[in-house]
Amino acid sequence: MKVYISADIEGTAGIASWSATNLGDPEHRAAAQEMTLEAVAACQGALDAGATELYVKDAHDSGRNMDLSLFPREAKVIFDWTLTPDSMVAGLDGSFDALMFVGYHSPAGLPGSPLSHTMNRGNNYVKINGELASEFLLHAYVGAARGVPSVMVSGDKLLCGHAQEFVPGIQTAPVKEGLGRATVNLTPQLACERIREAAREGLLHRNRCHLAVPETLTMEIGFKDHFKALRASHYPGATLVDPYTVTYTAATVDEMMTARMFIL
Repeated sequence: MKVYISADIEGTAGIASWSATNLGDPEHRAAAQEMTLEAVAACQGALDAGATELYVKDAHDSGRNMDLSLFPREAKVIFDWTLTPDSMVAGLDGSFDALMFVGYHSPAGLPGSPLSHTMNRGNNYVKINGELASEFLLHAYVGAARGVPSVMVSGDKLLCGHAQEFVPGIQTAPVKEGLGRATVNLTPQLACERIREAAREGLLHRNRCHLAVPETLTMEIGFKDHFKALRASHYPGATLVDPYTVTYTAATVDEMMTARMFIL
């Protein structure tokens, strides 16, 4: 079995500040170590369930955060960015049997973490067909459009609940919870144990994980800055609804993600 694992950092245990997410910051080293350990735990769970090929995407900011030396020999790790619409699941195609998300976080508009955001910190929310959209949901749709089920997600508690609303059969591993500007975190050992178990169970029961792709997808972005909304509105097909809000309706997930690459 061939498994794709997308790893972010804001939803990993122990992180409560933006500075910890920035390559080169003194706080980043420990955060990147935890990001690596949690991604490795997902790899181990997938291997426990019979996976034979693992592709892991370093999907945070620089795309160059994790320690390659800690991964199992079956893993191939993707560093940096392809600059393609599939973004955090770059290279995912129909040859994969399952998609997993590690270290993911609540979207902008959901108070699951002091680090809640969607793709960047320049918007108040992103919606698809009127529903708050997270980075998980955007990329789970990419998987669904290519016939790959999203079987497991780890991150903050509200993000895990959000994922279950769209993929009821998905296995979740909440490793932290937002508390005002603070986060309440599991220890690395317990977080990794739960991620490994969720990854194993998710892959074993992947046939339960179905995400329906709507016939049309209307993406709505509420920008923090009116001038960014104005700029985005010049993308072909985009509409400026009000000074801060832009919408775009796509017929396919690939079309939506291409628009997202340029306007969000």
